[in-house]
Amino acid sequence: MSDYFVHESSYVDEGASIGTGTNIWHYCHIMPGSEIGQDCNLGQNIFVASDVKIGNNVKIQNNVSVYTGVILEDDVFLGPSMVFTNVVNPRSHINRRDEYQTTLVERGATIGANATIVCGITLGEYSFVGAGAVVTKDVPAYGLVFGNPGRLQGWMCQCGNRLLFSDQDDLAKCVSCGNKYRRKNDREIKVIQ
Repeated sequence: MSDYFVHESSYVDEGASIGTGTNIWHYCHIMPGSEIGQDCNLGQNIFVASDVKIGNNVKIQNNVSVYTGVILEDDVFLGPSMVFTNVVNPRSHINRRDEYQTTLVERGATIGANATIVCGITLGEYSFVGAGAVVTKDVPAYGLVFGNPGRLQGWMCQCGNRLLFSDQDDLAKCVSCGNKYRRKNDREIKVIQ
């Protein structure tokens, strides 16, 4: 008896590693060599390629493919039908498997529904990518990105609420959880005690 759940319509290939308390729902395919942490939830129709690393408490909504080269740290949220790429210039007639690029999604980041993440970038911790965004560049920690192409539009608290900074002292306090932040420059903020 396993310590995780896999729906009978899903396939977990030999050599995949799945953590305790993880749920894998309908029509998923988990390839060999992939690692999925504890307490994750993979919705319907999820593909996890070989050698993908997924941390603990990651939530992947329906219709998402996590390709080789993608690393998801703990507490990441992937919205329905969002897309990763792993090659910059794919061609059907050219094998570019040796050109897969690494895409790092750091702890606590959220990617909204139907967003596209172009390979080779880092989404900083607790960053937030809005639905439908096309992200082609790194996103700083706590950064809020939306649009096509995705642009930094503001900042998000760890709890998922937008932060409003005072122009006078570059400070923000989350109206929901009370966390305080200091803006260091146009591309960086820091949690303060």
